[in-house]
Amino acid sequence: MGAAAPKPPIFTSRKENEPIAIFHCPIQIIKRSAGRSAVAAAAYRSGEKLTNEWDGKTHDYTHKPGVVHTEIMLPAHAPPEFADRSTLWNSVEQIEKSSDAQLAREIEVALPVELSRVEQLALVRAFIKDNFVAEGMCADFALHDKGDGNPHAHVMLTIRPLKPDGRWGPKCRKVYDLDSQGNRIPDGKGGWKNHREDTTDWNNRENAEKWRAAWAAYANRALEAAGRPERIDHRSYKRQGIEKIPSIHMGVAASQMERRGIATEKGDINRQIAADNKLLKEIKARITRIYNWTKEQAGTEQPQDGGSLVARLYEAQAKVNSNKARSRSGKIKALQENAKLLAFLQGNGINSMQELYEKVSAMNKDSYAVRGQIVKAERRLAVLDERLEMWAQYEKFKPVRQKLDKVKPGKREKYQQEHSAELASFDAAAHFLKSLKESGEAITPKAWRAEAAKLTVQKDADYQKMRTMRDEIKAVETLRKTADRLAREGQHQQKEQER
Repeated sequence: MGAAAPKPPIFTSRKENEPIAIFHCPIQIIKRSAGRSAVAAAAYRSGEKLTNEWDGKTHDYTHKPGVVHTEIMLPAHAPPEFADRSTLWNSVEQIEKSSDAQLAREIEVALPVELSRVEQLALVRAFIKDNFVAEGMCADFALHDKGDGNPHAHVMLTIRPLKPDGRWGPKCRKVYDLDSQGNRIPDGKGGWKNHREDTTDWNNRENAEKWRAAWAAYANRALEAAGRPERIDHRSYKRQGIEKIPSIHMGVAASQMERRGIATEKGDINRQIAADNKLLKEIKARITRIYNWTKEQAGTEQPQDGGSLVARLYEAQAKVNSNKARSRSGKIKALQENAKLLAFLQGNGINSMQELYEKVSAMNKDSYAVRGQIVKAERRLAVLDERLEMWAQYEKFKPVRQKLDKVKPGKREKYQQEHSAELASFDAAAHFLKSLKESGEAITPKAWRAEAAKLTVQKDADYQKMRTMRDEIKAVETLRKTADRLAREGQHQQKEQER
């Protein structure tokens, strides 16, 4: 229970003490219409052998690896016998009569690898107790950890409310429609117009956001209590207002390969994203520094200061040639540096600090625009990549799902167990594509690929602009050093003359 958490996988490109905690909190409904049962789901997540009394099927997952802890948490008015997993979920199966019944809600959360097992368990318990059990739900959770750097928890929650006496209550109730005077409205068939309302607010759409935000808050408090610097955020980078490219989800298979030192395509993508983020962050910091410097210098420049920047650099070159104490190699290096600066200034028509400030100001504005284009393109590419990946997953496992429909009833359960991973992958992809279609999006893999290719070309061109801009920034930084050196030499000469 208190074993040390596994070390983070190498694909994170993590520096020493750099935060790596991740946010992962998908929510789904377990329903009969998808061929699922609450008893089967509970057996799989707990690694137990359970029999579903509703259909008579036995689900044996006693050999499933990686189940490190299971527990049931109940509200005070729940029957004590619900502390038994089989009793709880068979009671759910028996009370639900329809073939399309919603049986349970499941929330999966990624556990911070920075916490010990005891700390992870305390975190999950607190999250469940305050957000679900306190609202009247029964919760059955399991901690899974195969030692692959992906510890997580599955939380199964009851959907039907319990009455104060411990019996199952109705999910919804009939409510009569009323007119402006508060009277029932006839339906023209001898009855009254009515509609159904949920007896709880557990199915409200905004709950998903609320629960995801709560998990982030509870995890962050646990990390803080453990003295860890890492923090997670349930919001996307875009919603957080962060101009940063999000990394892609690795998945268990790729994570395991990376841990063994085998580079994967997803790992390479994340390493490139890390390098791109580093470039954008570096340019932003450097251009901000030189922008502030040129603005300050332009504000203090006086006409009587004597000569333009170009003239002062020519004077510096003459001083280098006349400096007998400096070595020949030192003179050559100094002259080469000054020549580069002169080429930069003359090439951009810069003769004063004000003109340099205007140039840097324009560079600063351009960098923001290009960086915004890059981040926008990367975010859209992430969306397209997910859609294409789900489409490929759908196509890959569709034959497995089609074969299930042809399997004889007596062999269907065995086939489902043997191909559980493939069927789960197909269902996930099918659900994703269905949701996409219901939101008004067309399923167009060919168009997605074409858009992704176009965005990639645009993004690569923008990155080249940023790299060119970095060279210009370096030139201004060198100019700043030279200007500071000339100012120091001028002050030294003035002091010598005063003596």
